[in-house]
Amino acid sequence: MTSVKFLVDEKGLYGFCVKGHSSKNSGDETGKIVCAAVSSACYMAANTITEVIGDEASAVVDDALMEFKVLNPTDSSVKVLEGLKLHLKELSGQYSNNITIFGGAK
Repeated sequence: MTSVKFLVDEKGLYGFCVKGHSSKNSGDETGKIVCAAVSSACYMAANTITEVIGDEASAVVDDALMEFKVLNPTDSSVKVLEGLKLHLKELSGQYSNNITIFGGAK
């Protein structure tokens, strides 16, 4: 199971932490696809924020872990994070056995 926690402080949404694998075992094709979709969406959001928008961020990436925090979020980076949250919530609705979403509300 993949868990996604959206990070929020008094100013609003500023990052996310993704943990776990969506597949139950090596033969779980649906889980592999969901895992790839989550990873791709998170990398796209992180790269858009840092490389296109130009906001500074910290990131930790390891096996079954990606933590991304925008240091001083701008309106643009917050919108990207909101888009990621929407995208992953939709995936969670379709694949509730593979992904769970936490946080993200002020």
